Amino acid sequence: MKLKCLGCHALTRLVYLSAAYSHHLVDVTLMPIGLHNQPLNLRVQLQALIDDTVGQGYDAIVLAYGLCGQATAGLIARDIPVVLPRAHDCITLFLGSRTRYQEEFAREPGTYWYVQDYIERREGKGTSLSIGAGLDTNIDEVYDEYVQKYGKDNADYLMEVMGAWQHHYKRAVYIDMGVGDGHQVEEETRNEAARRGWTYEQMAGNLVLIRQLLGGEWGTDFLVVQPGERIAMAYGEDVVRSTPILLE
Repeated sequence: MKLKCLGCHALTRLVYLSAAYSHHLVDVTLMPIGLHNQPLNLRVQLQALIDDTVGQGYDAIVLAYGLCGQATAGLIARDIPVVLPRAHDCITLFLGSRTRYQEEFAREPGTYWYVQDYIERREGKGTSLSIGAGLDTNIDEVYDEYVQKYGKDNADYLMEVMGAWQHHYKRAVYIDMGVGDGHQVEEETRNEAARRGWTYEQMAGNLVLIRQLLGGEWGTDFLVVQPGERIAMAYGEDVVRSTPILLE
């Protein structure tokens, strides 16, 4: 098959490695990490890229994304199928399965996740080191900005309100995907955990879902959206589902 892969820079090494091992011809386009903070904009840009593949000879489009704040919900398959993992976000892709992610969430729901490509490729100083409940901005730099704009007392109050999330997080996990030299990123993760008073853990990642996605092995862990259907959020373990456009 000839596949078009649309993915996120947070998966750069993993996507290109999996494309290299794929038995299929895979063309790759990766999107900036910061678009996760603008899910509607990300959706618009992904749909435009999907539309651009019409008539280009591809057999399918594969999305190296999860539901990602519903950024992929609403995307429409045009003349060829669109395939994506059944995942809420990229942590499932890094860990290799929904089950493993659910087990880790049950063990410690207050976890921030750190991965090499995301940390190395985050855009600008305002992007957090971690992938937690969405890709948020750096708390310390936001505080400095508020002090300049509103004064220290107002900045302290705003950060007290906005920073309540910190009380719910207790663990920092560095996922080692085994691709590239991640020692510096691991050290950054340890330092971040120490600074925030969180426990630190390292665990091995698993490329299986990404390799299956780019290898055309679309079993039960993937949704295949046929032409004339759109992606929709599913409530339950399926995460995503497809719906005919004409029925909406």
